[in-house]
Amino acid sequence: MTTKLPAEPVIVERPAVPYVAMRRDVTLTTFARIADRIPVVLEWLSGRGIAPAGAPFLRYNVIDMAGTLEVEGGVPLAAAVEGEGEIFPGTLPAGRYVTYTHTGHPDQLVDVTAAVLGWGTDQGLAWDREDGERGERWACRLEVFKTHPLEVPDPNDWVTDVTLKVADA
Repeated sequence: MTTKLPAEPVIVERPAVPYVAMRRDVTLTTFARIADRIPVVLEWLSGRGIAPAGAPFLRYNVIDMAGTLEVEGGVPLAAAVEGEGEIFPGTLPAGRYVTYTHTGHPDQLVDVTAAVLGWGTDQGLAWDREDGERGERWACRLEVFKTHPLEVPDPNDWVTDVTLKVADA
């Protein structure tokens, strides 16, 4: 069954954005191993007096839904910093992105992302991704968490941006 999006995604031009993150290989059943790292990254930044420049995110580097996913839990920054230990610096690439804002439970994001991918394909867009040995390798595929769970405890009210990089023309 294909999820029907209540609104159309938008295409936006985004600048390159520095960030820090932790990375894990996870499965759909061990996903908490990366999602639970975001507070660690935020605490690391706070301990150094570095303010986030936006909402935390999950970045999907390699996707094999039946197997392993390589995922980063990260936080955008105003300027690049050095990493430490498991926390490493990176840059989200500049370019055109399709963004869809979802309000609802995170369990719905797999279906919502599939609907956004279908919408993009219907628009004639090519995604910035390639097939590899481990699965689909994405230039940049994000879930950006706009809601703080302590401020909005009901996950059905959480707001998440699904953001996918379009291939350069």
